[in-house]
Formats: sequence, C-alpha cells, structure tokens
Amino acid sequence: MLQYLVAMIVFVVGFVGFVLVGWRVCNSITWHGDELLYRPLQWVREYILLVGGLCLISGWAVITYFFFRKPLRYLDEVIAAAEQLAQPTDAAIVLPPAMQNVEDELNLVRQQALRDAQAAREAEQRKNDLVVYLAHDLKTPLTSVIGYLTLLRDEPQLSDALRCRYTGIALDKAERLEDLINEFFDITRFNLTHLELETSPVDLTRMLQQVASEFAPQFAEKQLTCRLDLPRSLVYDCDPDKLARVFDNLLRNAFYYSFPGTAVEITARQEKGEIALSFTNEGKTIPAEKLERIFEQFFRLDAARTSQTGGAGLGLAIAREIVELHGGRIRAHSADNRITFDILLPGNAQP
Repeated sequence: MLQYLVAMIVFVVGFVGFVLVGWRVCNSITWHGDELLYRPLQWVREYILLVGGLCLISGWAVITYFFFRKPLRYLDEVIAAAEQLAQPTDAAIVLPPAMQNVEDELNLVRQQALRDAQAAREAEQRKNDLVVYLAHDLKTPLTSVIGYLTLLRDEPQLSDALRCRYTGIALDKAERLEDLINEFFDITRFNLTHLELETSPVDLTRMLQQVASEFAPQFAEKQLTCRLDLPRSLVYDCDPDKLARVFDNLLRNAFYYSFPGTAVEITARQEKGEIALSFTNEGKTIPAEKLERIFEQFFRLDAARTSQTGGAGLGLAIAREIVELHGGRIRAHSADNRITFDILLPGNAQP
C-alpha cells in the first residue's frame, strides 16, 4: 500500500511537471497554423481540464491494476500451496521471492504435517502389530484353561492335591487371559475416549502411599522394595482418579523393568511454584533413541512381545496426556542402569 501511494504521488507530480514543461515549450515556439501539431495542441489547450482528467484517471487505473495484480497473483499461488498442504509431499513449496516469509512458514507446516502423518502411520502399524500379538497370545492361556478344565472333568479320580494344582494353573491362565482382554479394551478406550478432568483437593502424600502399598504384593515377587521420600502433607487440586492412574502406570512400569532385589524410589517436593514428583528404579539403561519415543502410543521397549510381561504400550502415553491436562509435564531420563520419570505440576500445594 505504501508503494502504491508513493507511485500515485510520483505519477501526479510527474504528470503536472510534464504539463507545465510542455506548456512553456509550446509558448516559446512561434506557431503559423500550418504545423502538423498545431491543431492537436490547440484542441488540447481548449479542453485542458478534460484531457488532464482523462490522463490522471488512465494513469491511476494502470498503476492500480499493476499493484493489485501482484497480490492477486500471490493469492493464487498461496491457494495452490495450501492445496499442496492438504496432501503434503517431499517437494518443497516455492513462492515468489517477495513472499519468502510465507514460503518458509508454509514449508514448516508441510514438514510438520509430514512428521505427523509418519507418526500416525507408525502408531497405526504398532497398534496393528500389537493386536496381532494379542490375538496370538490369547490362544495360549485359553488352550491351557480348556485343557486343564477338561482334564478335571474327565478324570474324577484325581487326588485333591493334583486337582488343586490343576485348578490353580487354570486360574492363573484365566487371569492372564483377562489381562490380555483388558489390553484390547485399553486400546479401544484410548481411541474413543476424550479425557476430562474432575478436580478436587487431594493429599498427594496419602495417594502415593496408598498406590505404593497396593503394589507391595507384586514387588515382593521380585524382592523389590519401595522407598518413599514425601512431605507430611501435600494437598493439591487435581483429578484424583486420573492422577492415581498416572502413578499406577509408572509403578507398573517400574515393576516390569526393575532388576530383582532393587529399590523403587518415590519422592515429592515443592520447588519454584511447582510440585515435583520423581519415580526412580534400577533397570537396564534405556537407549536415547527409545527414550525419545517412550511416551508414544503403542510404543513398547521390547519390540518382541512376550505373553508374560508388558502391556498395550499405552500406559505412558495415557500418563503424559493426563499430566498435560493438569497443565504439567512429564519427562524420562536413563543412565547407569537407572530410570527416572519426573512429573512437574503447576501451582503450590495447600498447607
């Protein structure tokens, strides 16, 4: 617009200067009436206002067309680039040099769209692989349950000890079968459910103590101990059910990947207007490339699924979503056979 105004001012000044110079030149010449330019110049002199107005209007129209044609052409190119963003490719978006900033922004959006599309494809592939693994794993405990129950039905003469043993095995396999089915439901719920918070004041110290006590029997199986370094009280306004699920997922993760006979440490403190929670366990160091993806949907540290450990690869993804809904952030780091998850929640706890 500034260039347009400057061009109009230059045109008007130039036109007026041209008219004045032409007027003086024509007046300095002695005309006899038979010259070729005499009659046209005489007509222009008689209708100087009309001719001047037409020239100004024509000049304004030409300049306006020139300046408005450029943004319209740019708009067409931006529309074409936007259509390219709908189905991004590896080919970069190219715009005129005058639109370098717009070109850079659109290419950033294109690259982000490509990354998101790739991440979505990888997540979908991981989910499909996981479903295949789960479907395969369902066969083993189901076959065992049917086999042992059939044996109990067809062999009424079994001793009480053997009958009790077979019943216990069948129960263990049935519980494993239930875990696998629950993983199917986890996948469905994660895809279809939008998490919403229902906040209320809750003592995080009591919550962490309770969640840790619930894992005591499982920890005992691997000779794990749980050490708590918590303040006497840490009342915080949050969604207790969902935040308890975060703690549950982190402790479950620690149980699966801790070395037997080690300790799981849970600490909580207030610092710089935030509540800092930390979950640390001793386990095999997580490589940096896996650590960057540990919060992705359906990502599992062990690429080959076993029928005994691990879940659907949703626990940490759900934990991150819940923490971020609270306005906080969660991160993981691992070194020297130690794995730590840090949670930072905004705001101070109530005394």
